[in-house]
Amino acid sequence: MRILFIDIDTLRPDHLGCYGYHRKTSPTIDAIAAEAVRFETCYTSDSPCLPSRLAMNTMRFGIRNGAINHGGTYAELFNEGPERGFRSRAAMNTLPMRLAQAGYKTASISSFPERHSAYHWCAGFRENMDPAGKGGNEQAHEVTPVALDWLDRNGAQDQWFLHVHLWDPHTPYRAPAAFGNPFAKDPIPAWYSEAVRRAHWESCGPHGAQEVSGHEPDAANRWPRQPTQIASMADARAMFDGYDCGVRYADDHVAQLVERLKRLGVWEDTAIVITSDHGEDLGELNSYGDHQFSDEITHRIPMIVRWPGVAPRVVQGLHYHLDMWASITELAGATVGTDWDGRSSASALRAGTAVSSRDSLVLSNGAWSHQRSARWGDWILIRSYHDGHHGFPDLMLFNLAEDPHQQHDVALKRPDLVDHGLAIIEQWRSAALDRSPHGIDPMTASLAEGGPLHCRNALQGYVKRLRATGRAHWADHLEQKHAGRPRA
Repeated sequence: MRILFIDIDTLRPDHLGCYGYHRKTSPTIDAIAAEAVRFETCYTSDSPCLPSRLAMNTMRFGIRNGAINHGGTYAELFNEGPERGFRSRAAMNTLPMRLAQAGYKTASISSFPERHSAYHWCAGFRENMDPAGKGGNEQAHEVTPVALDWLDRNGAQDQWFLHVHLWDPHTPYRAPAAFGNPFAKDPIPAWYSEAVRRAHWESCGPHGAQEVSGHEPDAANRWPRQPTQIASMADARAMFDGYDCGVRYADDHVAQLVERLKRLGVWEDTAIVITSDHGEDLGELNSYGDHQFSDEITHRIPMIVRWPGVAPRVVQGLHYHLDMWASITELAGATVGTDWDGRSSASALRAGTAVSSRDSLVLSNGAWSHQRSARWGDWILIRSYHDGHHGFPDLMLFNLAEDPHQQHDVALKRPDLVDHGLAIIEQWRSAALDRSPHGIDPMTASLAEGGPLHCRNALQGYVKRLRATGRAHWADHLEQKHAGRPRA
């Protein structure tokens, strides 16, 4: 079996045609999806980038592998301590290592390990290639030639697993100027209005409408497609267009990979997996061009699996990305790890029978905020242990069937559902810690250490900015809420 894993960073499914988007962002991906199993509601267990990818690599939730933040102690896998042997258990049990042990030639083309000093990712990949040395700021035209060269040298062989990582939808939005704007005449998503923009402008939060670049605007912005503030609906359009151009630019380069497989005569016999590490809030919860929360938009990801001999269809129900990778491992003939958190559905996929889903999921974010969410039915309950300086209430509840962009918090109206969601989180947490040899909840420990990396030592400067921009009531609220927190 040949497996091409196309990893498009920060790709939200509802901005792809095959998931119902009105703009033509993804003709190549849509064509692949028509021949594939497409999972409608698949979620990364942990976000953003580093926690998500290390969860996938280790096939364990962040609460169990230890990596939930972008810095500090809990941006690393748990130390195995005196039980660590000549080779670590973590390294020998990764997803790519399982495939390598099954005889696959494994290769990764990605700058992720260098960008995040996350070299655990490399365990099991026999080749690791950083295509441009830009730490995630490379563009598809710098990645694709490396992938095409690898395919030319190896693609006609059997038993390979190639990971190709495209960053183009990730901020800063930077499709080349010569690419133009294919969406200049298309309407922006209907949910976004001037009333939404104005409410965000008067609110607070890093990457919010007044501070798109972080805790303050980027005065030296060199990315024409990326507004530094959402001061008008024209700015909002620029944000949507910039993101969608990144998606389309990546899609055009996926087309080059497809064409090369066809030229090599192996297209029909090659499995294609298209997914992402997380999504991207484009105004939801007053976050523009970032992935700060354990919310629906950040955690729901595309999952498209075109597998020879497996009939195309759409699969409903709640799934973790780890479930899909366990299924792919088994489909590939490799051994699913006994310590993995993913549940394989390989047999159901092969047989074309119903794919079992989960009754509920727990989603975690630890780099800009510290949040855990319960996701079940039509609902998501977001519990904030650290609000990422957005001034959120500790508990927010959204009906995603009626409010997919999370604009109307109904937590106070439905205390019964809040209690249900909290029970889901606590039961999941207890079960995960029972399976962890450390017995440490890294999110609790990270809070004691200073909280999310991107908010450490930032509050004092941010409340000054809030007061200088007419938002003193938000400054007072954040100071009161974060009083006494270490390095908040």
